[in-house]
Amino acid sequence: MYELAIGAIIAALFFDFINGFHDAANSIATVVGTRVLKPLQAVTLAAVANFVGPFLFGVAVATTIGKGIINPDFVTIHIIIGALSGAIVWNLITWWWGFPSSSSHALIGGIIGAGIAGAGTHAIIFGGLEKVATGIIISPIVGLVGAFLLATLIIRIFANKKPGKVNSVFGKLQLVSATYFSLTHGANDGQKTMGIIALILLTEGVITKFDVPFYVVIMAALAISLGTFLGGWRIVKTMGVRITQLKPYQGFAAETSGATILAVLAQAGIPASTTHAISGAIMGAGAVRRVSAVRWGIGKRIVWAWIITIPASAGVSYLAMLLIKLFV
Repeated sequence: MYELAIGAIIAALFFDFINGFHDAANSIATVVGTRVLKPLQAVTLAAVANFVGPFLFGVAVATTIGKGIINPDFVTIHIIIGALSGAIVWNLITWWWGFPSSSSHALIGGIIGAGIAGAGTHAIIFGGLEKVATGIIISPIVGLVGAFLLATLIIRIFANKKPGKVNSVFGKLQLVSATYFSLTHGANDGQKTMGIIALILLTEGVITKFDVPFYVVIMAALAISLGTFLGGWRIVKTMGVRITQLKPYQGFAAETSGATILAVLAQAGIPASTTHAISGAIMGAGAVRRVSAVRWGIGKRIVWAWIITIPASAGVSYLAMLLIKLFV
């Protein structure tokens, strides 16, 4: 049975890698879109910060994922494998389409679908789903409003300065804001896999109560940072260029706003979506010049990707769990 558990841990780390691969755009889209950093420079910065993030913000999100969505008493290795299957498949599909969907919510949908198929609806903790819903609502809205207000404040403060000087200043400041966002990305997204691996260890009796061992933090942080370093450019193009054209001060506003809401939610143990946060922030920062500067049609497609992620990944995981039950 330990062989199956080892396989599940490998699958969890693969999901973590895909998470970083898929969500590289979240960490670097704005700093690449404003041409402050070249893609390789930006993704290297993001990978290092993604690794450090979980060590700075604790493991509250990992706890929510591990025992806040489904009752650990009902969890089996097969349910975990089914959940990861749905999350990985959905991530790969949306990466191929170039849609910046949420890896976090793909995993949550996977847990729900596999949990219902394997143990029934009574295994799902609906209070935990309320936390997830809170993150879904708060992160894009606060990201959008916060970035809009911060960009507006910057415009007023630097109204009499030459554009070239302003771009130079905020080009440098974007190095700070991009690092800040990548730290919170690692803190929030990196913790999801930590929670899953801790749940596997608990299920197999390796640990006697739900906790996230230090070596699990190391493994998950390495996997997501490696995935970020090798991240795909399909989604970068959507996030950094297609939604709107950003100036460095707007990129700074978007990254700072998105990172701040992620930091707050990570401390609260709410598994927010980095994709939601930065997408909303980019739209808010882009709209500060004029509303028409944002390609709202692209934004609408992104919103639809958000809406269908949890039910789609839940459906894939539900089917995966049914297939597993046929052979177990």
